[in-house]
Amino acid sequence: MHWHHDFEIVTALCGVLDVQIGRKHILLEAGDSIFVNQNMLHGIQQVDGHAPDPMPNIVFLGAAIAPETSSIYKKYIWPIACCDTLPFIVFKHNERWHQKINASLRDIYCQMTEKSQCYEMAVQRELSNIFESIFLHFKDLPKFETTHIQMNARIRIQKMLSYIYEHYAETVTLEDIAKSANISRSEAGRCFNIYMGCSPVEALIQYRLQMAYRMLTDVTLSLREISEACGFNSVNYFSRRFKKMYGYTPGLSRALGK
Repeated sequence: MHWHHDFEIVTALCGVLDVQIGRKHILLEAGDSIFVNQNMLHGIQQVDGHAPDPMPNIVFLGAAIAPETSSIYKKYIWPIACCDTLPFIVFKHNERWHQKINASLRDIYCQMTEKSQCYEMAVQRELSNIFESIFLHFKDLPKFETTHIQMNARIRIQKMLSYIYEHYAETVTLEDIAKSANISRSEAGRCFNIYMGCSPVEALIQYRLQMAYRMLTDVTLSLREISEACGFNSVNYFSRRFKKMYGYTPGLSRALGK
C-alpha cells in the first residue's frame, strides 16, 4: 500500500489483478485499466499464478499535460484531481468509450518502451486524449462518498505506514507506530486490520522482507548484512519469515536469481 501526489494508470494484460483503493477492492480482468487519483492509498496484487504477469503502468503529474497555471489545467485537470468522490475510474475492455482510453494506454506503453523520436510528445497527446474523455464523461462516472471517520482513518494509516517505511531498518515497536499517528495501540491495530488485513507489526515485517528481497540482488552483501540492514536481529528468524512469505529461503532465492 502506498500513495503519491501523481496520478497513476495501471493495465491488466494477462491475468486478474486485485487493486485496493483505500478499503475497496476492484478486480481488473485482462484488458481492463484503472485510473487512480492523486494522494489515494492504493496497492495492487496478482490474484493467481506463480509467474508475475505484465502490469504496464504510468505515473504522472497533471502538469505533464498542461502547466498548473494554465487555463487548460484549471478547467479540465484540476476538477478531476480535487474530486474527493472520485478516488478511481475503471476502464473496462468491453465498454465502448473505455476502449478508446485503453487504446491510448497501449500506445503510451509502446511509446515509452520503444522511445522513438518525439515519443514524449506522443505520450503527452495520448494523456490529453484520456483526460478529455474523462472530462466529457465526468457526470456519469461512479462517485464514492467518504465520511469524516473514513478520512481520519486513512490519514492515520498513511502516517503509520510512512513511519514504517522510514524507520523499518531500526528497532520499531507497536507503541512507536501508534505514536506516529497520535493514537492508541488498539486503534492502530484496528486501522491496520481494516486497511491491510494484518497487525501493524506484521505490516512492518512484511515491508522489511520486501526490502530484503530487493537487496538480495547485491551479491556483495551477506545474508547477515541484509537481515541487519532490514531490521532483523536474527538471520534464522529472517530466513524463516522470508520462506514463509516467498516460499523459499533467501539463500535459494539468490541462487535461483529470483
